[in-house]
Amino acid sequence: MSQIQPARHEQNQQLSRQVAKTTTAVTVGGSLMVLSGLTLAVTVIGLVVATPLLVIFSPVLVPAAITIFMIMGGLLAATAFGATATFVFYWMYRYVTFADATFQMLLLCQV
Repeated sequence: MSQIQPARHEQNQQLSRQVAKTTTAVTVGGSLMVLSGLTLAVTVIGLVVATPLLVIFSPVLVPAAITIFMIMGGLLAATAFGATATFVFYWMYRYVTFADATFQMLLLCQV
């Protein structure tokens, strides 16, 4: 009789764990479904409000977007060219001042 009691106790623990897991999963899943629905509703409302504004202001917004894109592209290209020029000047300085041992050995072997 004493051996039957621990088995029932283990079954009750497993059942309570399963109930806790299920309750947690349903709560979290339901909360996420509500948040998903709210996000969808807010997105649709935002599109309904923003669409007329985009249509009205598109003659201004499209050229502005193109201009911003070109300015950002120019700044990115200028930054890349500047970084490349800095690296080239650094390499030339090291080459001229024999700061790199491999260049020094190459030059000495050619003489």
